[in-house]
Amino acid sequence: MGLFKHDARVIKFDLLRYTADLAFKGELSEEKLNAYYKALIPGTKANYRCCVYKEREVLRQRGRLVRGMMANDVAEHNPRQIVQVIEAACDGCTIRKIQVTDNCRKCMAKSCMGSCNFGAISMGENRAVIDYDKCKECGACARNCPYHAIVVTERPCKSACPVDAIKWNDDDIAIIDETKCINCGRCLAACPFGAIEDISWIVPVIDDIRNGRKMVAMVAPAIQGQFEYANLKQIREGILKLGFSDVVEVALGADVVAYEEYQELKEHMANKVPMTTSCCPAFVNMAKIHFPSVYEKNVSTMVSPMMARAAMIKKEDPDCGIVFIGPCLAKKQEAMEEHTSVDYVLTFEELAAMMISKHIYLREISPEGNEWEASLGGRNFAQGGGVANAVMEVAKSEGVDNIKAYYADGANECKKQLLLMKVGRFNFDILEGMSCEGGCINGPCGINDAMDVKKRMNKENETHKLTINESLKRMGYESGSVHVHRTK
Repeated sequence: MGLFKHDARVIKFDLLRYTADLAFKGELSEEKLNAYYKALIPGTKANYRCCVYKEREVLRQRGRLVRGMMANDVAEHNPRQIVQVIEAACDGCTIRKIQVTDNCRKCMAKSCMGSCNFGAISMGENRAVIDYDKCKECGACARNCPYHAIVVTERPCKSACPVDAIKWNDDDIAIIDETKCINCGRCLAACPFGAIEDISWIVPVIDDIRNGRKMVAMVAPAIQGQFEYANLKQIREGILKLGFSDVVEVALGADVVAYEEYQELKEHMANKVPMTTSCCPAFVNMAKIHFPSVYEKNVSTMVSPMMARAAMIKKEDPDCGIVFIGPCLAKKQEAMEEHTSVDYVLTFEELAAMMISKHIYLREISPEGNEWEASLGGRNFAQGGGVANAVMEVAKSEGVDNIKAYYADGANECKKQLLLMKVGRFNFDILEGMSCEGGCINGPCGINDAMDVKKRMNKENETHKLTINESLKRMGYESGSVHVHRTK
């Protein structure tokens, strides 16, 4: 869903923009933020919750996340848990999973009662009644009701999570099981109240810029088409106006990853062991946490394009700050892994908020300079199937065209294919796993609808024919010149 079609995301964006404005001016303070919360929700009439005081509390907890703190004041600081629950906002969902609706006819068959093995259903005055102290939420009553009068309503965050990391506390507030969470952001995208949000590094990035540190922005391939009226050149110039020293394409790192991943794939194929890609951190997290044997045996040892590109930059300038800009939440967690070269991660939401705070309007920019030099295959890492296609492009350049690839579109499909791989029933050479359906262009912190982004991206790249090998030659890349493999 686009940024401005969801009220909770609009409010989040307003807060990001205002915080960025204060940070750029060096005027960020608790007092000014509290005044802004009241300005956003004036008077005594609530728009979304029981009262304006609760709505302001939700804003206050959002404000803590925007400044890189835990949403909950008393929670132990854990910046690696990127996705967090705003407790004050998590009370609008239906608490009961199994409910009897007005469609109940109090029929003579009483199928609901007969199917319940726990004695949780009885006939009330007007309809069947559920004793929730006895109900096990098995759903048998709903399946057997001839009128479909009993409904099963799963909370959106719970149903969206592919790894069963959402639970409830004693107050029926959602909690995230950090031992299971892969930071994919699906719960964040699914919550209709904006009660699950991500921690932000927008303030320290702005502070480093203000303090004169050389800061290099790396933009994810998915940035193409995110801004409706701006091409890559305009986006680059807009980011430079924020105070960054340089802006580079992560797609150049994707070119390196495609080349090196094929070299690793050749070894896997020789040993008849299928291999997975490793560019999606949520997919890698899923394998590492939930399918450890697959992670050890099948997951490529390549770092992601973000990490590869950052390593290339740090090799040339070890003291510069590196900021990755993309639509992904799991990248924030990946940037804190051991031996990382990435200092900060910003989302497209945060980038847009920074630009608006500085009154930078991309459509008004007339950029100068040459086109960036990443290949079309590298840029297409942003779209589902693009990673495997890039690996096969490298293979074909070496005369190999018999590789069998499978694209797992979305976290649920990733989980299914990893399970097949675990039990030896994956019958392909390489598995491309993307946690977000459609690829990175549909990341949880994109600012436009994925289909519109894809159309604009493809249109801008219509005449871009640079191959991966040509890109590698232009940048003078030699295998082994930069450390691009991770330690499992």
